[in-house]
Amino acid sequence: MSSLSLLLIGGTGVISSACARRAVDAGHEVHLLTRGESSLRPAPEGALLHTADVRDRRAVESALDGLSFDAVVNFVAFEPAHVQADIELFAGRTGQYVFISSTSAYQKPAAVLPITESTPLRNPYLSYSRAKIECEDVLVQAYRRSGFPVTIVRPSFTYDHTIFPIDGGWTVVDRMRRGLEVILPGDGSSLCSLTHASDFAETFVELLGDPRTIGDSYHITTDERLTWRQAFEAIAAAAGVEPRFVSVPSEAIAAADPEWGAVLLGDKTHSAFFDNSKVRGIVPGHHARIPYWKGARETVAWYDANPQERRIDDARSAVMDELAERFRP
Repeated sequence: MSSLSLLLIGGTGVISSACARRAVDAGHEVHLLTRGESSLRPAPEGALLHTADVRDRRAVESALDGLSFDAVVNFVAFEPAHVQADIELFAGRTGQYVFISSTSAYQKPAAVLPITESTPLRNPYLSYSRAKIECEDVLVQAYRRSGFPVTIVRPSFTYDHTIFPIDGGWTVVDRMRRGLEVILPGDGSSLCSLTHASDFAETFVELLGDPRTIGDSYHITTDERLTWRQAFEAIAAAAGVEPRFVSVPSEAIAAADPEWGAVLLGDKTHSAFFDNSKVRGIVPGHHARIPYWKGARETVAWYDANPQERRIDDARSAVMDELAERFRP
């Protein structure tokens, strides 16, 4: 691959930082536009840093100072107004604009598995997902009307050493280690796809600058299929404990904690695994190399080495106590 000039907007998140590192390692000229705040994931050595609030149009124009790019990737666009502003800013200044959407935008529950890119986009439960769908609609219309060079990429749940896929994060691990009961949504049999950020990044960077992707959409996920129970068990094994599960219907969780319930009903309650044939047609080497049992060990080890990051959500833990009391066999 020849060297590209890339702009990554929001380059210090779970996915974006992995993509920035991979792009630098691949020899690309990598520009990062961030607010310049401290992060658990520092910019990779060799990246060119630009500081501005991406929602401040004048600040962004000043920070980029008329630069143009082979590809612009926005990791922090969540509403139609965000992508509309990018269309106005980058039209004629980039050969490719990549919007990071989400596999949670796919139909819930999916009528047919595995999910492909032709699966309808509809999520009546989760406002985050509905906004992503609206962003996609704006961008597709811009491509059709004026040829705006958009590529849409949908990650599934993507994690790194700092994040667990389970709702409550370290709070759940802390409960496991203290011998407290852990809430298992439903019976834990729904299937999920948990993708390590480095695996996502390796394939993602290969899509950048490829003219075949313009006007099209792709998801990038692991091919590993786990039940949510297996995911919880992998975390417990990494933490060195035997978990005590209490199965609770997702609807009951939603009644007790609407925010938690929206995530479950809008995404995790329903089995979701993906056919990666389409992205593999562009990147034949697409392959997720890190199974979740290894990823769980990496995350638990990081928290064990960084006690200052072990934050307990007392309110969520109290909800778990209440649900465990009600639904304990």
